[in-house]
Amino acid sequence: MFDLSWSHILIFLVVALVVVGPKDMPRLLRIAGQWVGKARGMANEFRKSFDEMARQSELDELRSEIENLRRERPLSELENEMNRPLEPAPVMRPLDTPLDPGPAMDAHNHAVEEAPPEVVERPVAQEAKQ
Repeated sequence: MFDLSWSHILIFLVVALVVVGPKDMPRLLRIAGQWVGKARGMANEFRKSFDEMARQSELDELRSEIENLRRERPLSELENEMNRPLEPAPVMRPLDTPLDPGPAMDAHNHAVEEAPPEVVERPVAQEAKQ
């Protein structure tokens, strides 16, 4: 606001010393210091009240946003989907049937026709003797 350099302050103090005199100069500086203190206090109070109003307006905006969200409920579809009971998965095959492994593959993932394995039957009586 004011652009005072040290030279301006020095000129002001010399003029005040000449006008007021050396006897009343300390009293004048004390009164000026009190005024400056009061001005700073008023400025701090103004700043605090301004900050309080800004914070209150931000809180009011947040409250209105929360109320809008409560009214609109944008995630209600997701909530309904999550609260819906699960449906059992369809059974594809009975549990007692073996899985079909599919055709055999060679190293290059080409289907290989295999001859059915030969079934070797041993007589049960021979196994018991051995």
